[in-house]
Amino acid sequence: MSRYDRYVLSQYLLFFGFFALILVAVFWVNRAVVLFDTLIGNGQSALVFLEFTALTLPNLIRMVLPIAAFGAAVWVTNRLNGESELTVLRATGTSPWQMARPALAFGIITALMMSALTHYLLPASISQLDVRESEVSRNITAKLLSEGDFLHPTDGVTFYIRQIDADGTLNDVFLSDRRDPAVTVTYTGARAFLVRDGASAHLIMVEGMAQRLDHKTQRLSTTFFSDFSYDISSLARKAENPSRNIRAIPSLELLNSTEAVTRSDGYSAGAQAEELHLRFARALVCVAVTLIGFSALMLGTFSRFGVWRQAFLAFVVLIFIEGLRGVVTEPVLQNPSLWPLIYLPALLGLSVALVFLILSGRPKRIRAPAAETAA
Repeated sequence: MSRYDRYVLSQYLLFFGFFALILVAVFWVNRAVVLFDTLIGNGQSALVFLEFTALTLPNLIRMVLPIAAFGAAVWVTNRLNGESELTVLRATGTSPWQMARPALAFGIITALMMSALTHYLLPASISQLDVRESEVSRNITAKLLSEGDFLHPTDGVTFYIRQIDADGTLNDVFLSDRRDPAVTVTYTGARAFLVRDGASAHLIMVEGMAQRLDHKTQRLSTTFFSDFSYDISSLARKAENPSRNIRAIPSLELLNSTEAVTRSDGYSAGAQAEELHLRFARALVCVAVTLIGFSALMLGTFSRFGVWRQAFLAFVVLIFIEGLRGVVTEPVLQNPSLWPLIYLPALLGLSVALVFLILSGRPKRIRAPAAETAA
């Protein structure tokens, strides 16, 4: 690469880092607020909160990386245009294809970053996150002992505690069990205590009432009790072999063990093909959006009003490509042999960038003055 190419590439990487840092910070703050309310509010430590937020960073970076690459390409190209550096290069006979070399190198670098994320970092982080979530969910105290909130530890169960004393006494407990479609049982107690017995846990309710509603006969039975034991171990116990998140499955396993993944995790061949090829397509999209951002701003001539028209055109093309990604997914899920459709948005983006570069390399026609035309 020439000295100019290295200079422009350094500018791309500089502003890419800036845009990526800003976007990741914005998304991270929104995610951190939810995690903080869920984890810290349910009795987890600050270290657990930091661990969970760190494990979500690869997914956030994957989301913002193409946007940051596109923003850096548009920003740097506009800056070079405004400072007449591209104009000087055109005057010396440099073609748009030569000027596109730093943008292409930048796109390849971002594509390698995206490949590392989608094939290695993201599956590892999601897998570890699932493990930690499973460990936290087995903590009965963190899951159930939250005062003033209606909690749903599992489908069909609602749990509420009005107040928790310093000694661990639960005041005004409400428990609704609707897991049996034929019967709904509602327990209320003035006080309750959580008692552990090895691997099991029991909720001992004192001075309460149990209401049993038979949906078939619409008969309500009421029982008052002085103390009652309710096994809550199943509310926090997950399946012994839970299915993995498809994003946590390594790419090599998706490529070579399709039937084994279907048997163990239940994902169809179409879902696996869509996920696997989407990981490769995301890297190709990074190259496409970078070249689109550069080539779109190469269209047209100098204008005192700036290049907002070209930038808007590049943004519209980017939105169209992103929307097309949602269209091609459904056929692949139904028929895995249609996996080449996953690459259609990226290839279309590259084709649009190629057309823009061809148009920018053509000489601009200049209208003759009106006086000369009249003569």
